[in-house]
Amino acid sequence: MSEAQKTAERQDAGPSTVTGVDRFFRITERGSTFGREIRGGFATFFTMAYILVLNPLILGSAKDKFGEQLDPVQLTTATALVAAVMTIVMGVGGNLPLALAAGLGLNAVVAFQLAPLMSWDDAMGLIVLEGLLICVLVVTGLREAVMHAIPQQLKQAISVGIGLFIALIGFVDAGFVTRIPDAANTTVPVQLGSTGTLAGWPMLVFCVGVLLTVGLLARKVRGAILVGIVTMTVVALVVNAVADVETWGLTTPEWPDRIVDAPDFGLLGQFSLFGAFGQVGVVTVVLLVFTLVLSDFFDTMGTVVGVSAEAGLLDEDGKVPGLGKVLLIDGAAAVAGGAASASSATSYIESAAGVGEGARTGFANLVTGSLFGLALFLTPLLTIVPLQAAAPALVAVGFLMMTQVKHIEWDRYEIAVPAFLTIAVMPFTYSITNGIGAGFLAYVLIKTVLGRAKEVHWLLWGTSALFLVYFAIDPIEQLLGV
Repeated sequence: MSEAQKTAERQDAGPSTVTGVDRFFRITERGSTFGREIRGGFATFFTMAYILVLNPLILGSAKDKFGEQLDPVQLTTATALVAAVMTIVMGVGGNLPLALAAGLGLNAVVAFQLAPLMSWDDAMGLIVLEGLLICVLVVTGLREAVMHAIPQQLKQAISVGIGLFIALIGFVDAGFVTRIPDAANTTVPVQLGSTGTLAGWPMLVFCVGVLLTVGLLARKVRGAILVGIVTMTVVALVVNAVADVETWGLTTPEWPDRIVDAPDFGLLGQFSLFGAFGQVGVVTVVLLVFTLVLSDFFDTMGTVVGVSAEAGLLDEDGKVPGLGKVLLIDGAAAVAGGAASASSATSYIESAAGVGEGARTGFANLVTGSLFGLALFLTPLLTIVPLQAAAPALVAVGFLMMTQVKHIEWDRYEIAVPAFLTIAVMPFTYSITNGIGAGFLAYVLIKTVLGRAKEVHWLLWGTSALFLVYFAIDPIEQLLGV
């Protein structure tokens, strides 16, 4: 972009106050524009807004040790509030287009592993403890040091693995790929559609959405991902109105009876910081918190590196700008999530959808966070966007992140094998953490076998040892009798 074009864009954007915003977020410096940041903020919101439905569904469907369940309306409010506040904080403090909300996987741990052992207040207290511990690791510099110790090509493999993972999320959320029940007596774990074929109007909406989105990307149309989401939402609304659709899944595209509804903040502050110790004992609490920290730690690491790499923000050494602030805010988000009973909040890989729209700064987060803020009052409106209309964006972003595979030296086994395991394990186990752990362990092992163990940073040794414990947590618990 020429200097004349940059000047014209700044003049078109408004008065000097906007120029100050430009300087604060370094929008022009990073080769972006206000239009791209706004489009990116919208795209990120629409690709992760499903958490406003899914988090209450997961947490609300579980019972704690005493048979208590959390209220879905209050969970929706808590989820939206934490996402709004922490996304904006990340934008202003970290200046990265990295949105935050309740973490999938982590909420399942809370619902199905923690809650059955204790009360909801005690379970959310463990989430707060986990977040505080992560903040301590950040302040001491240990978390950032671990990230800097990872070889650049292994970071790129993490990005590629996340690309495949996020594409798989899109396929699964839309119903394009489903798990075959064990009763089918088959060794094939997944299949096309729900019956081995693509059937139904929702599936047509998804497939058309994928074709539309990739077509717009190929034509380099501005706002391609967002245009795809909005267009297919409109199509889904029409289809649902005129066709006999049995089910759309979590979200049905139909205009709600009312748009505005009052938020319910009843769950805020409902946590007990040390109650779990009395319920399950110190050893069990330590193991549970360790599992939470490790999952959150490396899910965030992979997400931050992957989104930053896709945005072209990594420096020549492969480091994320302002990483210390970013990681501290992410840790604080975990604390906020537990304190609001929304489960641990973390950085979202769906932020890559906003990056795909051109977002390069934290200004996009102001848009995403504001939309989550509006969601506090417009909860019924969220039912308009079905997963079949939003999921094509995840598939398209998966492709964009996959392109980084070209930077990996596949003829060097000490890099190629760990990279392959990182890339493969993420989608195959539905976990970013598992993929990173497999890659780290393979990297350390192969370096040792080749007699080059001294080349491995000591932090990678320590981290790999923790991952060994992570993967062997079940036999360890059995040995300890917990």
